Amino acid sequence: MTSIRRRTAVAFSAAALLLAGCGGGGGEEQPPSDGAEPTAASGGDGTLQIGYVLPQTGQLAFLGPPQIEAARYAISEINAAGGVLGQPIPEPAAGDESDQAAVAQQSADRVLAAGVDALIGAAASGRSLDIIDRVTGSQVVQCSGSNTAPTFTDYEDGGFYFRTAPSDALQGPVLAETIVADGHSNVAIVARADDYGAGLAEATANALQEAGATVALNEAYDPNAQNFDALVQQIQGSNPDAVVVISFEEGAQIIQGLLEAGLGPNAIGLYGSDGIRSEELPSLVSPNNPAALAGMKGTAPASEENAQFIEGLRAFAPDLVETQYAPQVFDCVNIVALAAEAAGSDAGPAIAAEVVNVTRDGTQCSSFAECKQLLDSGQDIDYQGASGPLDFVPAGEPGSASIEVYGYDESGTLTTLDIVASEPVN
Repeated sequence: MTSIRRRTAVAFSAAALLLAGCGGGGGEEQPPSDGAEPTAASGGDGTLQIGYVLPQTGQLAFLGPPQIEAARYAISEINAAGGVLGQPIPEPAAGDESDQAAVAQQSADRVLAAGVDALIGAAASGRSLDIIDRVTGSQVVQCSGSNTAPTFTDYEDGGFYFRTAPSDALQGPVLAETIVADGHSNVAIVARADDYGAGLAEATANALQEAGATVALNEAYDPNAQNFDALVQQIQGSNPDAVVVISFEEGAQIIQGLLEAGLGPNAIGLYGSDGIRSEELPSLVSPNNPAALAGMKGTAPASEENAQFIEGLRAFAPDLVETQYAPQVFDCVNIVALAAEAAGSDAGPAIAAEVVNVTRDGTQCSSFAECKQLLDSGQDIDYQGASGPLDFVPAGEPGSASIEVYGYDESGTLTTLDIVASEPVN
């Protein structure tokens, strides 16, 4: 494992940062974005209620099953260990984030109306931004296992938002280092015109320039466009020796255009990010030629090699195919449950006050049952997650990250090429 140390936008002032994950910190509670009054703050009733808003439809629907099943798996393991505060966690209240703000907001409203103390999700950074004011304004803890937009680090969420996925401020430098190490120096970047795309594009561009490379193009595009011909022409006109595509499912169409323009990985460097990392990408881009993407690389938040977790998850959900971000969601549920145990309360504010504490500076433990035993004996704990050590900073997000460098081979198979450690520089 290569270790690198990077400068990021993460700030460490406890007054300025939220106690919670991807969010920002300690400011005034924000009203829901539609002007509706937030629901009553949770006072705790002795039973930890969890809900989720995760993708069941839309471009990220492939991320729904692993995240939903990981949440349910975590709840089953917690209940098998005696539950939280002596009570089992009920079946989670469910909501679909879809691709649309209105759908995500309606789902969040329904989940909040069910009286949850914590909400898991959303998967997409943009959808979390659509609902975060509703959730945190209701003094309900929100934890996402896959939000990576740097926006959340300083978001004013009152200390109720957390994330177990690292910020793209940590992923971008690894993507840039991979590109430069491959010998490229004139790079075109195209990214979705949303917080995810803008944040990762900026982090990647800055790191490329710091490494001495030229950013020939840094273009935001409308992910809902009917076609991307003009975008491909812009890329071609910048004469790059490498192209970075920061996208979701629509990236397959962009890459098709690049291949048709002679800008495939057999001609120049072609790179992606976590939003497009999929075993199905080669068949989506070129159904009859799985080797079309051979040599393409990308980066994504990595999980520790955790065969025991994956084996347990697949035993719990035998039909599950994809496992991306499942460990991070499993960790979200566990840290919420452990924070409630540490606080002795299922009230949202009490849980939020303990989330950071249960991830660092205590006796290490790696399961709810083990960690609960330590808490019961009066010890502080340091939960070691299924996704790896969390060690939350005051902003409620991982202070360091393991970033996977992935690639596609001649058979179209997705493989892990390297795992790189990335952490902020103060």
